[in-house]
Amino acid sequence: MLDTSFLTPAQIVAELDKYIIGQHEAKRHVAIALRNRWRRLHAPADMQKEIVPNNILMIGATGVGKTEIARRLAILADAPFVKVEASKFTEVGYVGRDVESMVRDLAEQAVSRLRQRRQEAVKAQAAQAVEDIILDALIPPLKAPASGSGGSLGFGSSGESIAADAVPGSDQELNERTRERFRQKIRNGELEDRRIEINVAQGSPSVGIMGAPGMMDEATMSGLQDMLGNMLPKKSRKRKVSVAEARKLLLDEEAAKLVDMDEVKEEAIRQAENSGIIFIDEIDKVATSGSGKSGGGPDVSRQGVQRDLLPIVEGSAVNTKYGIVNTDHILFIAAGAFHVSKPSDLIPELQGRFPIRVELQSLTKDDFYRILKDPKNALTKQYQALLTAEDVHLEFEDEALLKLAEIAFEVNSEVENIGARRLHTVMSRLLNELLFDVPDKLGAGTQLTITPQLVEERLRDMVKNRDMSQYIL
Repeated sequence: MLDTSFLTPAQIVAELDKYIIGQHEAKRHVAIALRNRWRRLHAPADMQKEIVPNNILMIGATGVGKTEIARRLAILADAPFVKVEASKFTEVGYVGRDVESMVRDLAEQAVSRLRQRRQEAVKAQAAQAVEDIILDALIPPLKAPASGSGGSLGFGSSGESIAADAVPGSDQELNERTRERFRQKIRNGELEDRRIEINVAQGSPSVGIMGAPGMMDEATMSGLQDMLGNMLPKKSRKRKVSVAEARKLLLDEEAAKLVDMDEVKEEAIRQAENSGIIFIDEIDKVATSGSGKSGGGPDVSRQGVQRDLLPIVEGSAVNTKYGIVNTDHILFIAAGAFHVSKPSDLIPELQGRFPIRVELQSLTKDDFYRILKDPKNALTKQYQALLTAEDVHLEFEDEALLKLAEIAFEVNSEVENIGARRLHTVMSRLLNELLFDVPDKLGAGTQLTITPQLVEERLRDMVKNRDMSQYIL
């Protein structure tokens, strides 16, 4: 649930600016859409159901930041996020209800995120349980006080001895003292390599269901498989592993036991419904050019996909294996290049469900320069981080970055405009030889500086050769 510390639109844009260069109009629209969710949840209760999100249609060439804006927005909102390609629904064997799979994926992602967080929250408690299991494997506890004289206890092959003055009066006390000493050794990491035998749970067996195709939908099939899998007895097997390995194997298992999955599912469904974001890419691929007047061919399936998308975007109840997900308040962000078709080629009903339209600008030479220099995850910083692992220091001169930006812009203009992705091609061609030589020829402590002359030398052929097909991604 969002709280009063949630980011304002200006703060959202400022955060997006750290990773995405330009596209201020698109950032403003998504920032408003995100803040509106907080506003809706703090509106009067009788109005909350009535306020629907303003879905956004992003129009722009590939590589200008459409997907990155949506993805970063979901990270900022800490929201369940799913990206789907609209074109996949036009493939051979397409069935209309498969469009609902995007909502099921969102529910799956919401449950997975929340379950992981809940398990993290009980890690300390789970670690205590794991410690007890390891201790039981090393020194089994005595069930009841033993009768007769104090005989030898089961120490396995440990050989650890107890000081004579510490010997208590009964086997029960001796066992407890020994266990406490071993517990301390476990906590101090003194027994990490000791091998013990533990029971490890095996995954539920896969259950296949035979039946005619189309007899039941995906959610029903998945739910039935889960139900049958849960009915089968859970199996475990004995494994002889080190204490360190046992801790890793048992920690997630014990943490999962401490999490109430019914509560997780209910909360995850609420999160998916109120803060989920579904990004529908390549929506222009299902637009019917020529206002849909063509009589047959692929346009029929494309318009069919649009009509199947419509109820999901409008708001409907989708059955998932975790429960019913209502899509009324899920934020849908659609994107497409719209080179061949136009947004007006979408069916009118679908157009109406994406009232906010924003056109993303093609990247300029200056944009390329800033993309290489400013973002937190800039390519230059990524390569510097890679070489830091080899203790090699990489620096880029400012003039070299300008030259790289110029080359990327030029290649995009002459070959095919793939936006910022072109920088991956250019940087890879520039640095591949250096990356290969580290650490064999360029050892630890080397200082590498990328100069404009080096850029010109390495990328001269790329610029001069008009037939650059070998460099196209």
